[in-house]
Amino acid sequence: MFKTAIIRISCIAAVVMFCLLAAGCKQPDQEVPPAEPEPYQGIIVAMGDSLTAGLGVSAAQGYPEQLKQLLADSGLRYEVIDSGVSGETSSGAKARVDWVLRLKPDIVILETGANDGLRGIDPKLVEENISSILETLLEHDVVVVLAGMQMVTNLGPEYLSAFNRVYPRLASEYPVIFMPFFLKDVAAVPELNQTDGIHPTAEGYGVIAGNLLPYVKQAIDDHRAAASEK
Repeated sequence: MFKTAIIRISCIAAVVMFCLLAAGCKQPDQEVPPAEPEPYQGIIVAMGDSLTAGLGVSAAQGYPEQLKQLLADSGLRYEVIDSGVSGETSSGAKARVDWVLRLKPDIVILETGANDGLRGIDPKLVEENISSILETLLEHDVVVVLAGMQMVTNLGPEYLSAFNRVYPRLASEYPVIFMPFFLKDVAAVPELNQTDGIHPTAEGYGVIAGNLLPYVKQAIDDHRAAASEK
């Protein structure tokens, strides 16, 4: 009886030791779960036409994604949503502003009107449309970066003058952050534009993102200041 008990105990100990060794052998192969990414500090929506949608380049090469990376490099973790629609006029942008609000943006970068200008649409209508968009966004406490547009087409000096006055006038009437010309340093620079001469290359969008960065940083500061007052 005594010997049998010793044998049983020895067998149990051996089994336990085997299990421990087996478990120990597996430990190095166990994968450490990835750390949860830090939450975004806010949401920025890039609203516009094909210049925002990045026609002709990949999503990673468009200005919204490049801007997101520049912000991250500055320690600002913000989601930047590309809400560009190729071919859209200011009338189309006005029609979908409520949809943009469903994305719950803290900041909207508004770039619209280039297609209006290329089609010779009355600048008064362009101004009315953008004015309506701004009022809707501001009513929802969205900080707006208004990207200005300039026309250099052959529609005549009277049209060009009327169109180019639209954005500065709106910027003076509404509490927005105004970037005077969205295509600054890119327009009419062949190496920064695709063969159509209208849409920037990846490098061109990099220039735009860099030019936008200080305006967006100001928008972030303004949004944080407003949030702290609530």
